[in-house]
Amino acid sequence: MSERRFPASQAQRLEDPERLVWLPPAEVVTALGIQSGMTVADVGAGTGYLSLPLAAALGPKGRVYAVDAQEEMLRWIAAKVENSEASSRAALAEIALVHADAVATTLPSASCDLYLSANVWHELEDVKTVLAEAARVLKADGRLAILDWRPDVERNAGPPLDHRVPTEVVKQELESAGFRSVNIGRVGLYSWLVQAERPASV
Repeated sequence: MSERRFPASQAQRLEDPERLVWLPPAEVVTALGIQSGMTVADVGAGTGYLSLPLAAALGPKGRVYAVDAQEEMLRWIAAKVENSEASSRAALAEIALVHADAVATTLPSASCDLYLSANVWHELEDVKTVLAEAARVLKADGRLAILDWRPDVERNAGPPLDHRVPTEVVKQELESAGFRSVNIGRVGLYSWLVQAERPASV
């Protein structure tokens, strides 16, 4: 396991209510341009902080692939779905739990409208392979979205500043991999969000 990977043994930290203040899920969902019926890969899903709000926004005709390399994290998501209100279970039932790594998600080719990597980019050791995998699973008109910690602000939560990746580096990585129309923005108080269109050919 990468020494930068967030350990499942500390998963409770991802459920800190303060996180709702500095990274509101609704703000992320809006910034991603989520539409009913889309298929989204949430790669590095953790405890489902974004997987569940995404599923709710997508509705019962949408699907979220919650991908994580740590089985303990997937169990957190399963428990959340199980304990959710009956009124929201139709949409949450479309969360597919996938035990896999970002370099090999096992998802079908050209199956996703959006590939989301949230608070994972600073952990990755093989960005080139991850981007190739993202391009593979995206549909021809699909989009990649990367959300991670800003290196220009420091707070108690989050990785050390020297682990955080500047958006200029991410933009260069995406363009080198053939991703197009790279857009850089911010969400919440401490995060950047970079989005791009899938390469024209994969």
